[in-house]
Amino acid sequence: MSTDAPDAEVRDVVKIFGEATVAVDHVSFSVERGEFFSILGPSGCGKTTTLRMIAGLETPTAGDVLIRGEPMGRRPAYRRPTNTVFQRPALFPHLTVEDNVAFGLRVEGRMPRAEIRRRVADAMRLAELAGFGGRRPHELSGGQQQRVAIARALVKRPAVLLLDEPLSSLDLRLRVQMQGVLKRIQAESSTTFIYVTHDQTEALAMSDRVAIMNAGRIEQLGPPDEVYGRPRTRFTAFFVGDTNIFDGATNGNGRFVTGDLELVVSGSGSALSIRPERVLVGDKLKPSPGRNVLDAELEAVVFHGATVRYRLRLPDGRELIADRPNDAAGSFAAGDHVQAGWDAVNAVMLEG
Repeated sequence: MSTDAPDAEVRDVVKIFGEATVAVDHVSFSVERGEFFSILGPSGCGKTTTLRMIAGLETPTAGDVLIRGEPMGRRPAYRRPTNTVFQRPALFPHLTVEDNVAFGLRVEGRMPRAEIRRRVADAMRLAELAGFGGRRPHELSGGQQQRVAIARALVKRPAVLLLDEPLSSLDLRLRVQMQGVLKRIQAESSTTFIYVTHDQTEALAMSDRVAIMNAGRIEQLGPPDEVYGRPRTRFTAFFVGDTNIFDGATNGNGRFVTGDLELVVSGSGSALSIRPERVLVGDKLKPSPGRNVLDAELEAVVFHGATVRYRLRLPDGRELIADRPNDAAGSFAAGDHVQAGWDAVNAVMLEG
């Protein structure tokens, strides 16, 4: 294997089920050594099928997968330098935690017992399982069971660890806790992670880069702050967080015409996206050459904990959403006539 090549490459991969169901449609990307790379998208977009082709659990209809520069071809999963963590831990109930973690190494039968013990201890330390070695799976919480599954995968030191929505069965608080655990494990082990999820928060919180998938294709690929802050398409803007969309056209004079409105913009495109947290709400917003200020009626105020969501109605009937810090609660009430605005640099022009 080449030490200079990316840890994983997907080259123009296509997967067709049956005669006409295209699950993955000419997808290409590479994952660098030690990177936390996430594939994010809705159910049925092709993300899990892509992961399974990297793992060797599905065979591409066309294209190829390379691990550290070596084409995998039709090589089966057990002969690839990868390991997979699934949604369910699938631990052996009759084995202890330590024996579950050691299982793969012992089955291979090629490693001295002392080395197995050392590797198991290292993997359990990474997964914060010290002191749990003698327990059975039924004596563990859901998060602890998933950490055992991760330690079992890491103990074989794969070139790439593949994770298929491993936190989806956990409750919200535990998912947030496990996000920190996974990120720390990945950083300390320097293992390349390819992580599949439909949860935007998970992908944004943990990843070095995110690939947004839709209908078998990659819509956008980049660092989390880029795909959130500068989405290129309508799908990405809507899927990665909330947004307000205005359809229209730029007129060449730094203006965007949408219905009866003429907005100041930075760039050109057929649609404008403005995130709710970028929308200001007040009764006397200060206008400026680079700011849009619109009259609006406040239809609803919804308390969201750290933020307050304002649902606003513009004079032409369109809805506008604004999220403001919760210290703004009580400033306005439903039925108030207010102003809403944003700076042009905070809006994004979409390709379509």
